Amino acid sequence: MDEQNRSAEVNQQPEQELSEILRIRREKLAALQEAGRDPYQETIYDVNAYAKDINEKFEEYEGKIVKIAGRIMSKRGMGKAGFIDIQDHTGRMQSYVRKDHLGDEEYEWFKKYDIGDIVGIEGEVFRTQKGQISVKADMVKLLSKSLLPLPEKFHGLKDTDTRYRQRYVDLIVNPEVKETFVKRSLIMREIRDYLDGKGFVEVDTPILTPFEIGASARPFTTHHNTLDMDMVLRIETELYLKRLIVGGFDRVYEVGRLFRNEGMDTKHNPEFTTIELYQAYTDFHGMMDLVEELYKRLAEKVCGSTKITYQGKEIDLGHWERLTMAEAVKKYSGVDYYDWKTDEDAIAAAKDHHVELPEVPSRGAILAEFFDAFVEENLIQPTFIYEYPVEISPLAKKKADEPEMTERFEYFINAMEFGNAFSELNDPIDQKARFERQVAERKALDPDCKAQVDYDYVTALEYGLAPTGGLGFGIDRLVMLLTDSASIRDVLLFPTMKPLD
Repeated sequence: MDEQNRSAEVNQQPEQELSEILRIRREKLAALQEAGRDPYQETIYDVNAYAKDINEKFEEYEGKIVKIAGRIMSKRGMGKAGFIDIQDHTGRMQSYVRKDHLGDEEYEWFKKYDIGDIVGIEGEVFRTQKGQISVKADMVKLLSKSLLPLPEKFHGLKDTDTRYRQRYVDLIVNPEVKETFVKRSLIMREIRDYLDGKGFVEVDTPILTPFEIGASARPFTTHHNTLDMDMVLRIETELYLKRLIVGGFDRVYEVGRLFRNEGMDTKHNPEFTTIELYQAYTDFHGMMDLVEELYKRLAEKVCGSTKITYQGKEIDLGHWERLTMAEAVKKYSGVDYYDWKTDEDAIAAAKDHHVELPEVPSRGAILAEFFDAFVEENLIQPTFIYEYPVEISPLAKKKADEPEMTERFEYFINAMEFGNAFSELNDPIDQKARFERQVAERKALDPDCKAQVDYDYVTALEYGLAPTGGLGFGIDRLVMLLTDSASIRDVLLFPTMKPLD
């Protein structure tokens, strides 16, 4: 039996059988090279047509000579004539190959080509007697030899771990996966187009930063040899971007990778893509309006409607609810934050409701624990939760008439947090005190912690930061939502994986 007709999936084949397949393919390559037909020496092939265009605009292409190229995905026949299906980046195209068209020698070489080989085909576009749009091959040129067999065509590559590790194979045999990443690219273009249209300027800030800040996220550390100093990969872009607002930019944003040395699950990957943006002379309410407008636009552009389906649930991105954190906790737990007059009252309420106490058990921090315990799982439809406790919001401006709360919101869809925004704290004295308290608390809990206060940022604030609204949200979770993907790994081309060895 010729190798290309074997049907067992690669990772299920006995080792001896797989070794035989590999041997056969390498022998074919050696024969090609000995005959002066080394496929790896091929360079330019002038493609002038693509599968999708030919299939959708057959009337325009019928009878014309085209040059197409792609990967062989199936072969049928092969007596004096046969059919192959090739796959390019737009889809599949059938080609009809006859011995009397290619000539005896070329046809004999063609018969030895394997599924997975990349070929160029030149010929006339026509429709077969069965109505199948095809290219009648006058020439078939081998452009690259596949030395490893693809997974069996009827079962494909199903094992998710293998799919994530070998995304290149996943994209070949599961072409629908490519649509997720095409949509991801569309989402990024639409976000940039929206922000650029509103006068925002896209900028870049450092990925390597000189020290760990006091935030709770754990960074990755590295060492700069020339400067002989330890550095960390950034966990946020916020402080650099707000320096630019101080410097006179009114509206800035950055799309970039962040790195957090923490857990991994369906919602988290150690490196992930976010966008952070800052706008002078607005506040967190302005950021809410921006989020609503942007998400409606994205849903319509990418999904065709503001009503989408995510994991079996209908989500209406055209309607958003707004609740304070205290209102949400009261709505879903029955507990009223404003009944707590002291930290001790809050601690007692937490014990009564079996809510885990935070490391520093203050009223505000306990309110946040109540939110996690009772509220988040209920936030299926788009919801803004605003007015967060100051204890968990070190960079947000305090609410003028209620200084234990801040002008901050997060927004939730399908019980998952999607973004975070503030009226930015621009009081340098308050900011310095919060930074120092945050670092002190970190070091009290972890004496080996190397967190430091970013005093240069405090200096920037001392020059004057205009009233500013800021927003950050994860691109990966947004893509999950708009492509109905269950795991963050489904929207990352190359997610972080533990090595097999």
